[in-house]
Amino acid sequence: MSTPIPLFRKHKGRGAASNPEGRFESVRYHAEDDGWAREEDARRPVTEVREELARSVITRNDSPDIGFDRATNPYRGCEHGCIYCYARPSHGYLNLSAGLDFETKLFAKSNLADVLRHELARKNYTCQPINIGSNTDPYQPIEKTWRLTRAALALLDECNHPCTIVTKNALIERDLDILVPMAERKLVQVFISINSLDNKLASKLEPRASAPHRRMQAVKTLRDAGVPVGVLVAPIIPALNEKDVEAIIEQAGAAGANSIGYTCVRLPHELKQLFREWLELHYPDRAAHIISLIQQMNGGKDYDSNFATRMRGQGVFADIIRKRVQVATRKAGLERAWDTVLNTSAFVAPRAHSPQGELF
Repeated sequence: MSTPIPLFRKHKGRGAASNPEGRFESVRYHAEDDGWAREEDARRPVTEVREELARSVITRNDSPDIGFDRATNPYRGCEHGCIYCYARPSHGYLNLSAGLDFETKLFAKSNLADVLRHELARKNYTCQPINIGSNTDPYQPIEKTWRLTRAALALLDECNHPCTIVTKNALIERDLDILVPMAERKLVQVFISINSLDNKLASKLEPRASAPHRRMQAVKTLRDAGVPVGVLVAPIIPALNEKDVEAIIEQAGAAGANSIGYTCVRLPHELKQLFREWLELHYPDRAAHIISLIQQMNGGKDYDSNFATRMRGQGVFADIIRKRVQVATRKAGLERAWDTVLNTSAFVAPRAHSPQGELF
């Protein structure tokens, strides 16, 4: 009689423990052990980057709980491998898994800057801050090679277009030569995401992101250079990383952050299964307790998509977290994230590229 193969296991340097089919796929696979050792079972998942030619790169939203109405994402998928990432289910639209596929099968929008230039040059375009990194991290490791985020920033700098950036990678320091002049014209606000000060926990929770202390150093580096930077304590996971909330905010203030924001963990679609698997592998002793608290914060469900509560939860535990963040933020003398007003009046629409070049 065959024995079922474990459906999930640890993968060094990866967040997800399995690769479940996406919710849009019609085919389901079931593996069973036939007694033969297989080479692919021992092989580490390898990062693959595919080039994508985007037709449009500015996405828009009217969500009342988001601090911006437009965004651009240079990459699909994210090598950081954060197990809690709410963007994981978006890989389903590519007929790929929200699990290991999301962090190993990446797509780089190689024509991002050209398409962005075209969209900003439209006669009916109205300038408002563009968020870079709303779905996947614009400074994930592959940015070192592809430099798509840098190309987008150079264009925004050229036409005096404001932007906000969300990242958890210290690679952003590379682009200080663009960010500093933009900051002088009130065109940029950076947000660094830090949800724990425990390196051991972070290496499991977000395996290929910069270590927490390195991100905190990036906050100081940016602020010392004159770039406004806030810290997002996101996501807060009850009974796992919420113990660090006050310490993160205190250290952020000392590093020169100008604002604090936070969200609580969200588990939409396939993320419910992936997060449970991760808990069973890394924290089996408190997995049930953590899931119970998450459900208490979501009206008894794993996830509640209600705009009024989805970011910060509801109920007693959610109220406690909210008050803790408010008190710590006030003590640190910081403002709320997304309250910074950027300059939209200096925008000059970029010229479209001409095959004949330009004289002036």
